[in-house]
Amino acid sequence: MSVALCLSALGGAVLAALPGPVFTLTWTHSVEKTEWREEWRIEGGRLRLTEARVKGAGAGMEPAQDARLAAGWWVWAPAVPPLERLVLAASSFTPDHELCAGGACRPLHDWIGGPVPSPLEIKPCL
Repeated sequence: MSVALCLSALGGAVLAALPGPVFTLTWTHSVEKTEWREEWRIEGGRLRLTEARVKGAGAGMEPAQDARLAAGWWVWAPAVPPLERLVLAASSFTPDHELCAGGACRPLHDWIGGPVPSPLEIKPCL
């Protein structure tokens, strides 16, 4: 059985199913205008955050104490438990989130073929 990632309106119908089990989520911080990137993996029916990267610091986006600077990014492995889902809220002050899955990177609205509902739920397809 292949693993897939589902995008849906919160508690609603699936808008898109993407190839899994790994994906990258990227966005721009609304205040600092700095890029943030997270690497995720579907394991055991949950989402596990494997790596976080940020191009700067400030306004609630400070790198972890054990972060290392690599090619202009602060990089670390966050110690957070696996999650059942991610819930994203859109901001009119920043570009759309970008999601990379199955070797392709696209803005969220391209994956779902239209406007992104807010909030948007990302979770393993069951």
